[in-house]
Amino acid sequence: MNEPAATTANRAPAPVSIRRIDPLASATFDDVATQIADAADLGFDTILIGGPFATDPSRDAASELDPLLIAPDGGPSMPALARLAGEARRHGLAMCLELRLDQVAPGAALVRRHPGWFTYTADGLAFRFGADGVPDAWWNDLVLRLQEHGLDGLCLLGAHRMPVAAAARLNRDARARNPGWTAIAAPFGAAPPQIAGLVGGEFDHIAASSCWWDGEAAWLADDLERIACAGNVASFAVPPLAASQTVADWRLALAGFLGTAWVMNAAIPPRQRAAVTALNSLRRTEREVFAGRPFSLAPPHAATSLFARFGADGRGLALACSPTGAEPDRHELHAFLAGRAAAPVPVPLEGWNAAGLAWFTTSPLPAHHSPESPRHSVDAPRIAIEAIAPAVDGGRFPVKRMAGEDVTVEADLLCDGHGRLAADLLWRMSGEPAWRRAPMAAIGNDRWRAQFGLSAIGRAEFTIEAWVDRYGTFADELAKKHEAGLDVRLELVEGRQLLDAAIARAGEEARTILAECRAGLERCAPGEQVGKLTAPAIIAAMRDAEERRFLARHEPALPIDSERRAAGFASWYEIFPRSQSGDADRHGTFDDVIAALPRIRAMGFDVLYFPPIHPIGRKNRKGPNNTLVANPGDPGSPYAIGGAEGGHDAIHPELGSFDDFRRLISAAAGQGLEIALDFAIQCAPDHPWLAEHPEWFDWRPDGSIKYAENPPKKYQDIVNVDFYADGAQPALWHALRDIVLFWIREGIRIFRVDNPHTKPFPFWEWLIADIRRNHPDVIFLSEAFTRPKIMHRLAKIGFSQSYTYFTWRNSADEMKNYLVELTQSSTRDYFRPHFFVNTPDINPAFLQTCSRPGFLIRAALAATLSGLWGVYNGFELCEAAAPPGTEEYLDSEKYQIRSWDYGRSGNIVAEISLLNRIRRQNPALQSHLGVHFIDCDNDNVLCFEKASPDRSNIVLVAISFDPRQWQTTRIDLPLERYGSSGRDALHLEDLMRGVAFTWHGRQQVVDFDPGELPFSIWRIRK
Repeated sequence: MNEPAATTANRAPAPVSIRRIDPLASATFDDVATQIADAADLGFDTILIGGPFATDPSRDAASELDPLLIAPDGGPSMPALARLAGEARRHGLAMCLELRLDQVAPGAALVRRHPGWFTYTADGLAFRFGADGVPDAWWNDLVLRLQEHGLDGLCLLGAHRMPVAAAARLNRDARARNPGWTAIAAPFGAAPPQIAGLVGGEFDHIAASSCWWDGEAAWLADDLERIACAGNVASFAVPPLAASQTVADWRLALAGFLGTAWVMNAAIPPRQRAAVTALNSLRRTEREVFAGRPFSLAPPHAATSLFARFGADGRGLALACSPTGAEPDRHELHAFLAGRAAAPVPVPLEGWNAAGLAWFTTSPLPAHHSPESPRHSVDAPRIAIEAIAPAVDGGRFPVKRMAGEDVTVEADLLCDGHGRLAADLLWRMSGEPAWRRAPMAAIGNDRWRAQFGLSAIGRAEFTIEAWVDRYGTFADELAKKHEAGLDVRLELVEGRQLLDAAIARAGEEARTILAECRAGLERCAPGEQVGKLTAPAIIAAMRDAEERRFLARHEPALPIDSERRAAGFASWYEIFPRSQSGDADRHGTFDDVIAALPRIRAMGFDVLYFPPIHPIGRKNRKGPNNTLVANPGDPGSPYAIGGAEGGHDAIHPELGSFDDFRRLISAAAGQGLEIALDFAIQCAPDHPWLAEHPEWFDWRPDGSIKYAENPPKKYQDIVNVDFYADGAQPALWHALRDIVLFWIREGIRIFRVDNPHTKPFPFWEWLIADIRRNHPDVIFLSEAFTRPKIMHRLAKIGFSQSYTYFTWRNSADEMKNYLVELTQSSTRDYFRPHFFVNTPDINPAFLQTCSRPGFLIRAALAATLSGLWGVYNGFELCEAAAPPGTEEYLDSEKYQIRSWDYGRSGNIVAEISLLNRIRRQNPALQSHLGVHFIDCDNDNVLCFEKASPDRSNIVLVAISFDPRQWQTTRIDLPLERYGSSGRDALHLEDLMRGVAFTWHGRQQVVDFDPGELPFSIWRIRK
């Protein structure tokens, strides 16, 4: 077990606002004291003394001569630092010290005394670590003396040079002496692997490179992701050693927003003092929000960058950043936030010029009420509203969408005669009294279209109103008659009458427009009157003002489930918590899982899924590899739920307590991970329910109970409840519902449901609706490997996601046909496919024989074809050993504890991490929709395009299905889809290899080397 990682995961440092003071720029102590007092007035809570040590003036200004002598007089540093610390405390401030692990001057006294402690770098001398370097005891003694003289923390520049174990010991010992000790790592200039190497160093904060960000480049999101795996973000206002730089308003806002610790390391112009004070006040008021990690929500190169923070209660802050000075788009802000929160309500804060800070809050949605029974409108017998799309079984079941998406609605509107129709699309969240409206437009052949945006999660509904457009018909006929040279004097009289009638009922804006037109008609010739009466502005005003004759509304309204982003876009990772100890002879605990969180998050996963974590029955317990006899100490299958320790609302005692579980939930959230639990409705023969509620089971005449089966599989350690037993209705149904509510109260919002197709459909439809009525953010994943129509029915009745046949689609043609079925049939409106590459029950035959390239192929297919993909622990290690002739895993974790070497050679961790990063950065890959297959001349290769709905993000993918041999294909690019002709250049980025290039012409040849990478992912550059 990695003890440092576990300790760090459990520690949640409070937000810190830091003022860096450079004593080298101050002439006297009084100058520094004045700056400390000013920092307190501005609302900072910590002083960072920046490099107060004597330097070598003949070298770089930062080249330190001695970390024990303070500038400018070269006297002993400790008394001077103690004096500064005392001054800080007098103003209620903590004080930290900046130390460099590099850029030590060759002439430094410490170098002369211990030359072996240093090594040469491009920037000068740096401390050497290890057996031949500076002893740990020297560092510990230095920190001890600093603490004795009043210091509260260190900011280590070049922290990536210190071994992680040494850093962990140093920080642990410092905190043992002072629990409030703050440790900041500033790995400026470090490569990504070096930043990842800080995991386990027990740093409270790790400095991001945000001070160098230009406001547009995509790398900042990656930087924040990497840091979140190792600690909290620290953000500097300007690059180090650039204290004289004028800090733009948006850079100030960015630093103060992104950092759990933010460092103001530049002069503060008078005009920014109010903004700094307001920012520090905001950080104090919203400490819980700033204690978490920041998220980058906008796609790369968006006109406005959007960052967000969320508190545990659902409230949060967003920062819209526009370095060009353009006003952030409020609609775009709503759309980005809608997928993360129930009801985003941005409220701008004042004080920024080119950056917008906005509150958003989440509020519980009202309970869903079923629509009224269908009725016919006696006021509109003439108009038929037909073939509404999207709709699932004519509105019997809700359409599925994600909050933040636009819903495009179409319908056929039919009426007798030659008159024109008009129509509105109406929508609202369930429980809202008023409808919102958008005009529909005719698109040909009596088909009409409009769209609306989903700005919150929960049940919504929409419908269509249509009416005879009397004025539109009049204006159309008037224009045609006038153009034909006919006498229209009578029509002009009719037009004036229509205006008079509309003015009497119009709203203020429309009344003004119509009244001005009506007054002008009296002074115009007939030809000019025609022009005024048929003007688009008048037609639009009359649309809103005139009586809507023969008004028809489609009843009932059609339901739509607006779900949070994770319902349609997430990367899952499955583990058995009991196998996380690193020792096959020791049962894992929740603390072991906490220690593993940084590794899992570093791979880019955002959902961590556990099989059942409940007590395991002892009766008929299974042994290793599904043997029918368990030896003493065999842990059994976690799917045999229930024993003397409790049932579905209990935790296996060897995993830990509920307090441990709550710490795990909190630690996972701090890493950006959400925990998903297995909801398996089955019992071990010694589950408490068999004694407490025997009426819930189907007993045989001899008093025994039949064990569970899913032929040919047998589960001797499991018995099933009987949903329709006399004593089970409705007590069992309520008990199972209450189990879900119990775990919701413990912080779980995602449930993977085991074999839901073996339980009644009416039960699931009732349970999911009942849960989501008050908890619309809850997600249910259906694990039903059964007949397609059964899988589809489960999706219709409420399951947010579904396992699929992806695992058994092993050729390019099979995969293409399957995606066509999922995306181009009615299933697209309710069935969200979750592409798991493997599961504890499915060790695919393809993977058993294909070695590492085959794992890369399946990972690329799942990660690019669906917004939802999942990996069961071991896939990243290319684990594939199986009992002969089965799709089971040898030494399966279902029956025994395993120990995993996560660093073993031949793994594909780096490729999975990059695939997940590519998914996060490209909206085109965040859904199974938007796929278009591209022709190629090799049956072993699948080529396709994925595009976001607005086609602002287009990704091309080519994957070889051959894990053994080199493959080549010629791709026929549909250049017209990209606004290009055969002679134009098509500019692309290779997202896996990190290079940009240009293609010319339709025909392109692509090679696949399974030993290097059997697939390619390219993003089209606009």
